[in-house]
Amino acid sequence: MDLLAAMKERILIGDGAIGTLLYSYGVDRSFEELNLTHQEQIVNVHQAYIKAGADLIQTNTYAANYLKLSRYGLEDQVKKINTAAVRHATQAAGDQAYVLGTIGGIHGTQSFASKEEIKRSFREQLYCLLTEKVDGLILETYYDLDELTTVLEIAREETDLPIITNVAMHEPGVLENGIRLPDALKHLENSGADIVGINCRLGPYHMVKSLEDVPLSNKSYLAAYPNASLPAYHNGKLIYENEPDYFKSCAKDFRNEGVRLIGGCCGTTPEHIRALAEGLKNLTPIKEKQIHMESTPIQLKEKQVQTKTPLPEIAKKQHSVIVEFDAPKHLDTTEFMEGVKALNEAGIDAITLADNSLASPRISNMAIAAKIKQEIGIRPLVHVTCRDRNLIGLQSHLMGLSTLGIHDILAITGDPTKIGDFPGATSVFDVISFDLIKLIKQANNGMSFSGKSLRKPTSFHVAAAFNPNVAKLDKAVERMEKKITFGADYFLTQPIYSPDKMIELSKATRHIDKPIYIGIMPLMSARNAEFLHNEVPGIKLTDETRARMRAVSANKQQSVEEGIAIAKELINTAMEYFHGIYLITPFTRYDITVRLVDYINEKVQSVTGKQTLRAIHHH
Repeated sequence: MDLLAAMKERILIGDGAIGTLLYSYGVDRSFEELNLTHQEQIVNVHQAYIKAGADLIQTNTYAANYLKLSRYGLEDQVKKINTAAVRHATQAAGDQAYVLGTIGGIHGTQSFASKEEIKRSFREQLYCLLTEKVDGLILETYYDLDELTTVLEIAREETDLPIITNVAMHEPGVLENGIRLPDALKHLENSGADIVGINCRLGPYHMVKSLEDVPLSNKSYLAAYPNASLPAYHNGKLIYENEPDYFKSCAKDFRNEGVRLIGGCCGTTPEHIRALAEGLKNLTPIKEKQIHMESTPIQLKEKQVQTKTPLPEIAKKQHSVIVEFDAPKHLDTTEFMEGVKALNEAGIDAITLADNSLASPRISNMAIAAKIKQEIGIRPLVHVTCRDRNLIGLQSHLMGLSTLGIHDILAITGDPTKIGDFPGATSVFDVISFDLIKLIKQANNGMSFSGKSLRKPTSFHVAAAFNPNVAKLDKAVERMEKKITFGADYFLTQPIYSPDKMIELSKATRHIDKPIYIGIMPLMSARNAEFLHNEVPGIKLTDETRARMRAVSANKQQSVEEGIAIAKELINTAMEYFHGIYLITPFTRYDITVRLVDYINEKVQSVTGKQTLRAIHHH
């Protein structure tokens, strides 16, 4: 009897976590590599689940794809690993259990693969599994419904075997993009899945609750693979602490929600599967189900009306100046606040505040942003880096910024910790700037990173960083275009020291309708110029600029004046081709930045005959 025919008649039991069992044995590396090195151990794991009552076992291939194996230098072993995995599972199963070829999700908090890379990687692994004649496929732990749909459609074109598709949820009942579980499962059914369900992240209680609103279907069956529990962390290891007997009591609950395939995910062992089997003994599948009344969705309030014109709107219509003025590395803010007052009086549009640039700690830019907004009334543009916060910290940080009424953000990946004051510190990088931009825009729709309602939307305008100081500008522009697709509203460039580069950038971005603020940072000395050119990633000076600074290196004041002169020349070109100017204050010398703002004021007045920036912005 084939898999679907068996499921029509009774509830089938899946296996539990392979990785959890191997982890408990002290194996802590690529579990998929063990298909080649520890055949007997893998076969024993499969047999342990079959003896516990599993009707279906999964191949040890969850991460046996090119992209994930490359983390261990095993990318050339895809065929060998998948082939061996199926053979081990088939040997263990005999005629006692069905063998499912397992393919796990790739997109996640640690994966930045493109859709085309995922397709190629999936096809390679799929071919290996189908060649070995598995009884079906299980696509599991997909947080991204679009990714799962893409690979499901590929699989369905290649095979008529039964396909199980399991999504994973951060929050009960909703996927990370806000799609309700019933809608997601219906979509997968319509895309060709024979069995649709959920696995990972949640334990039995929340999985059962999530399934209460999922109706029975005539076209597909339901599956559930809950985690053993929420994990605890002891002595550097994740530990799942619930008792297997708990699964026995939960088995009937899953059956009552119409589930026809029940197994286990993280933390589950043969004892959990044995408990499921005992709990389901003599129970037949239900044929009808009453759906719980859906709760009334929370109505999002309208976005807050901002009193100031958004920065990208200003820069689309007229010249706009923003200034980077970093918070102190100490707790004395007297000079910093004096500088902010002077810059505000000069008439700039915003103060941009770096997020521990060059991986060196400063006063929290969120705290200093709130201070200058409240005490001086100037608009803060806060940099948010992916380096220092995991997804929990990032969402909390953004919620805090929104609560403080701070709506302007520069989303950046961040400098690695090794270049900063604490090279032993770890970098987080749960996401990179592209993903962060997307998540911020998701918050603007009133949705948390996990897909749960925030009860009101945020109102962020998102800037993105752009580095034109590269050999192939067209590749950099492609990254800019990608950031726009993720939601970037405007761009701030790295400091540019070449008028020709500005002109080249203008031509290369003619098709871009998002404003670009050109970064200009005055030089203070020849040594400063050489440091920036040779040691700071993303900054390159022209030979002429370096020579000009060397020529006055013997005189400190002349060096400063020459740096200002070079900055003014760059401003001339920038204002001819772009509306946005992004002045980066050197070494807290805000007096120099004020002089450059005054120079821009004079140019606006002389070129257009209009009021100065100071008069316009303080009107």
